[in-house]
Amino acid sequence: MHIREIRTARLLLRPWRDGDLEQFAAMNADPRVMEHFPSVLSRSESDAAAGRIRSHFEAHGYGLWAIEVPGVADFIGFAGLSRPTFEAHFTPCVEVGWRLAAAHWFHGYATEAARAALRWGFVAHGLAEIVSMTVPANRRSRRVMEKLGMRHDPSDDFDHPRLPEGHGLRRHVLYRLTCAEWRAPSLAGSG
Repeated sequence: MHIREIRTARLLLRPWRDGDLEQFAAMNADPRVMEHFPSVLSRSESDAAAGRIRSHFEAHGYGLWAIEVPGVADFIGFAGLSRPTFEAHFTPCVEVGWRLAAAHWFHGYATEAARAALRWGFVAHGLAEIVSMTVPANRRSRRVMEKLGMRHDPSDDFDHPRLPEGHGLRRHVLYRLTCAEWRAPSLAGSG
């Protein structure tokens, strides 16, 4: 399957290359990057995650693109769309997500890449709604969700079914954005 590249003002969202795996593993082994996840990933766990990302593109025609900053960095992380495989009150759904190496935080790259992914989901795939989720303490990601125009309703918050009772990261917040909201004049310039 041919995976389309997406260009933004500063970024290239592109298919994964085998050469990305080493940098992806380093990012997934960084405790700063993985602060809001159950653990850092080993190299084999990271490679398996990359394999699942590639398979998702094959199955759905979209996924989590590798992010490149042309002329600056060949790989800074990923952003895009995925279908969560767990069951919750809001599934099945499509989620917009991102993960960037810490050296590339605070440049607006996550927001820029996620906006491009939202456009791809709403325009190219005709999705009616896209969600995003994280733990309540992840203020950086929540801020990106808010910049994207996503809305949070506390009644949507949930306990992640893949984490055990009592786990400190089990509680998650859910943000939503419908295509109609994305197309609204207040967001049209950012969509």
